[in-house]
Amino acid sequence: MFSVLDPYKVREDFPLLQTTLVKGRRLVYLDNAATTQKPVQVIEAVRKAYYTSYANVHRGHHELSQKSSEVYEEAHEVIARFLGARDWREIILAFNTTTAMNYIAPSLAEYLARRGKKRIIITMMEHHGSMLPWRRAAPLFGLRVDYAPVNGEGLLDLGALEAMIDDDVGAVVVTHASNVTGVVNDLRRISGWAHQHDALLVVDGAQSVPHLPINVADLGVDFMTFSGHKMMAPDGTGGFYGRLDVLEEMTPWVVGGGAIKEVTLEEVVYADLPWRFEPGTPNITGAAGLIEAVEYLRRLGMDQVHSHEKRLVTHVARYLGEVEGVDSYLPRGAFDLTGIFPFNIRGLNPHIVGQLLNDQYGIAVRTGLHCAHVYHHAMGLEEGTVRASFYIYNTVEEAALLVDAVGEIARKYASA
Repeated sequence: MFSVLDPYKVREDFPLLQTTLVKGRRLVYLDNAATTQKPVQVIEAVRKAYYTSYANVHRGHHELSQKSSEVYEEAHEVIARFLGARDWREIILAFNTTTAMNYIAPSLAEYLARRGKKRIIITMMEHHGSMLPWRRAAPLFGLRVDYAPVNGEGLLDLGALEAMIDDDVGAVVVTHASNVTGVVNDLRRISGWAHQHDALLVVDGAQSVPHLPINVADLGVDFMTFSGHKMMAPDGTGGFYGRLDVLEEMTPWVVGGGAIKEVTLEEVVYADLPWRFEPGTPNITGAAGLIEAVEYLRRLGMDQVHSHEKRLVTHVARYLGEVEGVDSYLPRGAFDLTGIFPFNIRGLNPHIVGQLLNDQYGIAVRTGLHCAHVYHHAMGLEEGTVRASFYIYNTVEEAALLVDAVGEIARKYASA
């Protein structure tokens, strides 16, 4: 672990950042909340897997299958250690956070209905990949979905959430870190309220696992999803942590080969954990890349990752806060923040701002409603926002370039 993260040293591992030009300018990649660039170590791990050990996993008695199976199983162990899980069987691999939540929602909804629960609480902050699987699954099992509100700044209304949780609630679904504002929710506090009423805490970790130190046991989390592509791993990797005793009582809803021990016309006997929740051929080579990405972050130290991002966001917020015509949506009084800076230029559609940043300055950002329509509407941002998001390879010079570019655009085009 490094005492201070050195982004200039880190950048040496990312060939795309060294070679890519946009309109003749060196790329400034600030779209990390959407997906991250891949270091040579991850790229090489995937290449090596294809060159030396690729075959389908499980049940193959030949050498290539056994090598692939070892790597794939190791990925579960590496992720378990990274998230602070007690047992590697608590890690289920899927293709991203969205598919992970779609694996969880119907199986857990069925489990909760069997236990007499009647309600699911979802926050208005949720990404569609966290919200919609529950809106689809809960009614199938007679469960009602209720929504915990946010205030005008985008902070979760904790008082309202606490008041909503009673013995009828089976699960509270909450994002750990918002993909819109970067605000981090206090999971320990929320888990305490949920567990007092025998409810489970289900967490969207897509924007926290790549950026914050995570220990699911310490946080009181019962389920937590994550996406590999947001933490430098290949796309098509990710999954979720689930508490072992609950997983053992759940029946998978996404089923098929690899998830069973035996099938007859009369019954299905599902496989042991975690395989019962991993049907079909997985992203085998992606698992090799996922291992290397996690190890890369572990070597840097997640405390250092978090501190580095916050330094950059603080720099941008300090200077753009003084620019007339720029509206920032960093919530005041947030429990914590990740490396996301959300803003608009008054009078300009966010998509126009994103295009200007790309075409005139070579800066890549994300614009629009960011798959979180309800959250934006709650904050009165009907056209969405411009989102600049930082990661381990971004520098203070890049933050300064963003400040200068947004300032120039605001001075030219912002309305009064």
